[in-house]
Amino acid sequence: MSATAAARPLALGPSLGRSTLVLGLGFTLVVAAGLAGVVLGTSGIGPGDAAAIILHRLTGIGPVTWPASSETIVWELRMPRIVAGMVVGAGLACSGTVFQALLRNPMADPYLIGTAAGASLGAVAALLLPIAIGSWLGLGLVQLLAFGGGLLAVLVVFSIARGHGGTPVVTLLLSGYAVSSLLAAGVALLMFSSGDRLAAVVSWLLGSLSGASWARIGFAAPLIVVSFALLLMRWRHLNALLLGEAQAAHLGIDVEREKRVLTGLAALATSAGVAISGTIGFVGLVVPHVLRLAFGPDHRLLLPASMLYGSALLVVADLGARLAGGIPVGVVTALIGAPFFLWLLRRSALGAR
Repeated sequence: MSATAAARPLALGPSLGRSTLVLGLGFTLVVAAGLAGVVLGTSGIGPGDAAAIILHRLTGIGPVTWPASSETIVWELRMPRIVAGMVVGAGLACSGTVFQALLRNPMADPYLIGTAAGASLGAVAALLLPIAIGSWLGLGLVQLLAFGGGLLAVLVVFSIARGHGGTPVVTLLLSGYAVSSLLAAGVALLMFSSGDRLAAVVSWLLGSLSGASWARIGFAAPLIVVSFALLLMRWRHLNALLLGEAQAAHLGIDVEREKRVLTGLAALATSAGVAISGTIGFVGLVVPHVLRLAFGPDHRLLLPASMLYGSALLVVADLGARLAGGIPVGVVTALIGAPFFLWLLRRSALGAR
């Protein structure tokens, strides 16, 4: 992306009407996906009963006219999966938006610098530990080690890539690739020795929201919301970095400091999401890429739009996974995202001729 091409839409900025339309559509899709997730399933629960159950649990209003089993299905099984899908989808899409701007690479995703590999190694190690450890803040050892492993991997990558002259993007990418490969080898070794725990390991690595709970959502959601709020406050810095590091420095931005802050916030959101869902691919890659093509690169609009559309996509994908017999949602996002992204790449290649 050239500086001239990027500067033109950034200088104009999104209009109020356009922003309202884009965000309004995204919010509508999230609500529609959530309603579909509550109503659809093997146990038929009507929209009226589902709405009454949710209203009763939130406010205590209304008489109880439904069986206890319906309330358990709606509030304890379906709603945690829906809310977790919204939270994780928002975090992955927001992080993908940041990494694509920071690295100025439309192929960047939240896992590019080791987050997924570190989280996977931590989770798999926890799954294979021969001891049982009690939960903390509603999280088991798997979620805690996945969260810590993701953050630690990013810290290691950034420490390796950082030199006296700063942190070159190419060095950061290569360091992320090398560390991810090393951690992936560790995961493979643990899988080889996992024995009868192999199914649980593979299930986590493929990504799933079947284990979502209100306690886990209560851990991940505040971290993702805070990360998003702090990232949105830095939309001007993200826009400036799209022009190149030299141009951003000329605008008075401490580029190296911004790299550290933006990477840390994006890694925090990614690790929080991965800790409760496992590794779910393509959401953080496809959503920001498509939105950037459709609505432009201004992060005033791109960041909140990515969160909304990422939430809707993952909720719909999880609904499909649930209706298909409980397959891992990571399989569904790959089946949706990979062909669509290949089509986008082919379209871009033809357009460049």
